[in-house]
Amino acid sequence: MSKSLRNRVLLILAVIAGALYCTFPLDKRINLGLDLKGGMHLILKVETEKLDENAKLDAVPRAIEILRNRIDGLGVSEPVIQRQGEDQIIVQLPGVTDRDASLRMIGRVAQLEFMIVEKDTALLQKALQGEVLEGYILKYTKDDQEPVLLQSPAAMKGDAISNAKVDFDTAGFGQALIALEFNSQGADQFGDLTRKHVGDRLAIVLDGEVLSAPNIREPILSGRGEITGNFTYEEASMLSLALRSGSLPAPMRVEEERTIGPLLGKDSIESGIRASIIGFLAVIIFMAIYYLWAGLIADVALLLNLVLITGAMGFLKVTMPDSQVTLTLPGIAGVILTLGMAVDANVLINERIREELNNGRPLRAAVNSGFTRAFSAILDSNVTTLIAAFMLFQFGSGPIKGFAVTLSIGLLASLFTAVFVTRTIFMVLLELNLLKSLPMLRFFTQTKIDFISKRYIFFTISLLIIVIAMAGFFQKGQKAFGIDFVGGQIQEYRFEKPVAADQLREYFKQKNIPEAVILTYADHPEDITVRTAEDTYDHVVATFKEKMPDNHFEVLRIEKVGPIVGKALRTKAILAMTFALLAILVYVGFRFKHFDFAAAGVIALLHDVLMTLGVAVALGRQVDLLVVTALLTIAGYSINDTIVIYDRVRENMAASGKRMSLKEILNLSINQTLSRTILTSSVTFLVVLALFFMGGEVLNTFALCLMIGFLSGVYSTVFIAFPLVLLWTKQPQAR
Repeated sequence: MSKSLRNRVLLILAVIAGALYCTFPLDKRINLGLDLKGGMHLILKVETEKLDENAKLDAVPRAIEILRNRIDGLGVSEPVIQRQGEDQIIVQLPGVTDRDASLRMIGRVAQLEFMIVEKDTALLQKALQGEVLEGYILKYTKDDQEPVLLQSPAAMKGDAISNAKVDFDTAGFGQALIALEFNSQGADQFGDLTRKHVGDRLAIVLDGEVLSAPNIREPILSGRGEITGNFTYEEASMLSLALRSGSLPAPMRVEEERTIGPLLGKDSIESGIRASIIGFLAVIIFMAIYYLWAGLIADVALLLNLVLITGAMGFLKVTMPDSQVTLTLPGIAGVILTLGMAVDANVLINERIREELNNGRPLRAAVNSGFTRAFSAILDSNVTTLIAAFMLFQFGSGPIKGFAVTLSIGLLASLFTAVFVTRTIFMVLLELNLLKSLPMLRFFTQTKIDFISKRYIFFTISLLIIVIAMAGFFQKGQKAFGIDFVGGQIQEYRFEKPVAADQLREYFKQKNIPEAVILTYADHPEDITVRTAEDTYDHVVATFKEKMPDNHFEVLRIEKVGPIVGKALRTKAILAMTFALLAILVYVGFRFKHFDFAAAGVIALLHDVLMTLGVAVALGRQVDLLVVTALLTIAGYSINDTIVIYDRVRENMAASGKRMSLKEILNLSINQTLSRTILTSSVTFLVVLALFFMGGEVLNTFALCLMIGFLSGVYSTVFIAFPLVLLWTKQPQAR
């Protein structure tokens, strides 16, 4: 074995060893996203509008620090708390199961005030009649709703508290209470306050709610106090934690929420793994049967592809623990998809080798020539898909970034395995004389179809379909969009017993719950989804408990997007699509030295995107972030066919000189690569079918869009892109 070949083998073995080391143990090397292990993803807006300019500058950093203290107190492992924009905070809480308690804790301002209760009953009576004098506030106590008139401003605030913990009333019935400790300055201030107001009532007010209003019997000089209010232990624990961490500088509201219950996370993992296994086996079996020995070599590369993807994710976690590289449910789809895309390179190489063998070249020369001739098309195809993945990462969020990361890692891994690993395996087998022939099956013979001459017919067909589909899209208006882009809430529940949608609609009508879309599923009659324009979670849960007390249910997921966030996400989606198409246009134009070629390819991509969007909406699907992810994936993948044929056009132009017309060259190039186009599209389609049928409800629409887009991509490459090249381009010079 030559030295260079030995070095190639050693490099591959080192990469495999490193990938395996970074992969195992899986539970410690691979971070699961919230959509797989459950948890909460929140975008909080700090309402700084009423603060002065100095307070605004400090509000978000202070809020982040206070949130961090509170979340640490909850015992959440590996939370994410980071600033976004000027006044927003991203909070991710992996594994959190008590959604309601977490939201109360995070959103509570925790502004504690001590206010003197006015003794003059006449003033109280006037206030109850609607005449509240200046310097007073009318409130009602938490326990018994007793009206109390409070002197304003507060006599003392709670910012001098050094500690707050849960205790129990030993003199009464063991009721939970909150024991306070003041710092030295606060102890003096509280002592002065209670000394001056012996005999008065002191209201303890938290976030505007009067928790209790006890009498001051004697001065409290110990620097300690108690807050009572008929608390449960859980309530007292949460309140004491909020008081310990300090009060927020301003109120916060939830702009976006994505809560995934552990049950749905478990289902997502199972469905993702099932789809991955089926899709992977389909690819492996097809390659082994169709390409025989060459297919088995490709299968080894595909197996290594999986190891490299998991190894890369493990490596990123070890070397960059703060990078938050996680495996999400769309990320699993990205892994499956890259396996289908990786076949593209192997098919291209094998078809090139077949051509060289058919031309009478010896096996070693045919293998070398096949890899050399296929390389430029493989590189260009991967780069254009990486452009789409980059745009997804830049403009996406949460699970969408996870998809972009795994797709990018998978593309780079497939480039390495297809070009370097498979070539090395071929070289080793040839060097050891273990490979003496390379038989392959052939389903497709060389065709001589005149695709270009029918261009006006297909232009008309495409235009009609797109116009009709997009007319339906615009007719639906806001209903065509999911909550990601227009705002609203999705609630998904799993009941012990099946429930009927009509019955739920009647219950909601009785409880005056705003108009809701209720979805049930034939294969899972115990699951329901409720879509509303507003946040109706509390009302819906209360209705379930009242109307169906014997039918236990679990929350699978809650997603809420405010209208402002929805508008911003829609803008990001449009920008991502626009920049992706422009970047592909520039790259293809640069690589092929013909802007007409690039423009025709991008118009074909736009055709695929519009076709997919219109048909998906016509089939009753809503446009959300996963649909945009699918559209960008289609844009990155569909250009592959065009690039492969462009590469063959460039090669045929150089070989023919001026002996053939452009129309003849285009038709010849399409026919020469037709088997590759059909094979790669079919294999990738098998993978997407596995996602569609086995990937679970969340990935169903995503997979449907990919199927429509991939079919449209094959069609547009042959019947749209190349006829446009003929229309726009004069006979070019060979380059």
